[in-house]
Amino acid sequence: MFKLMDRVDRQHILPDGDLSSEGREVWGKLSKNRKLDFYRWMIRVRTFDRRAVILQRQGRIGTYAPLEGQEAAQVGSALALSEEDWIFPSYREHGVAMIAGMPLTKILLYWMGRVEGNLAPTGVRLLPPYVPIATQMPQAMGAAWASRLKRESSIAVAYFGDGATSEGDFHEACNFAGVFRLPVIFLCQNNHYAISVPFTRQSAVPTVAERAAAYNIRGIRVDGNDVLAVYTAMEEAVSCARNGEGATLIEAVTYRKGAHTTADDATRYREPAEVEEWVRNRDPIFRLEKLLKTEGLLTEAEIREWEEHCAEKVEQAVKEAESSLAPPADHLFAHVYETLPPELRRQQAELSQEGKQDG
Repeated sequence: MFKLMDRVDRQHILPDGDLSSEGREVWGKLSKNRKLDFYRWMIRVRTFDRRAVILQRQGRIGTYAPLEGQEAAQVGSALALSEEDWIFPSYREHGVAMIAGMPLTKILLYWMGRVEGNLAPTGVRLLPPYVPIATQMPQAMGAAWASRLKRESSIAVAYFGDGATSEGDFHEACNFAGVFRLPVIFLCQNNHYAISVPFTRQSAVPTVAERAAAYNIRGIRVDGNDVLAVYTAMEEAVSCARNGEGATLIEAVTYRKGAHTTADDATRYREPAEVEEWVRNRDPIFRLEKLLKTEGLLTEAEIREWEEHCAEKVEQAVKEAESSLAPPADHLFAHVYETLPPELRRQQAELSQEGKQDG
């Protein structure tokens, strides 16, 4: 019934919380702190995401792109990167942004329409969210090419959804990266739908990963709700990129629990049985939580304590964002054109005159 999960190259933590044979070997090599890092970050990301949806419904932030259900794909991949690496996100990578070092307050400011939300702290190599589909892919490829030319060890990572694979930018970035063996990773979070269009209507081939062969780059299809599988796939891709072995296309098969954005109604194009299967039986946090409990690394008391801690941090960020000084009205004319067109200059002058009269 749900064919997208029928073929994955890698699955370590099974949906019921058990480990596969390969997963047991990989899991046994990780430290306790790393195992708990997976869980703590996933809880923090989900806590933020749920609060952001509520804020949007209350009219306190603008249209928002939820990520619940995709925490493993984001946390597993981001934890495999280093501070020197360049990250080119789409509009749904709030979890990746957090791990990269973007403060929660700034993430909220972005969704409030504030320019400050685009500015990463010094030393954080995170680009602003890209809303036009797939435009970040050639730019990530370009950053990787620059790293190669400058003989740096940094790599570039582009995050995108399955809908981006229907864009020409996807082909151009993969092709160029393949020809020049660039240190770049293309990570597709295949959540089944490009807004309302199912993947089966976007692609004649059944997977994203198999397209890698056309560009002579590695392609890996992984269970995107399995944080350990995503982490190991990303580690391998990072190692290959740093060692001059070229690009990797990773397809993390996952599912968004909610709508494409808060302006979307997913019930119009998704069957309830499909949503139920993914949300109830394949949840990324449930399987990891069960595994950690089985190993004696996590207790119910520790779960509640961490959930409360994350909720407090999110609320603190909400207060900070909402207490920020309102931007001046003439910000409407900034950050788009280097030289304003005549019509916008006229409007700016009118706004300035109105301000003087009000004063």
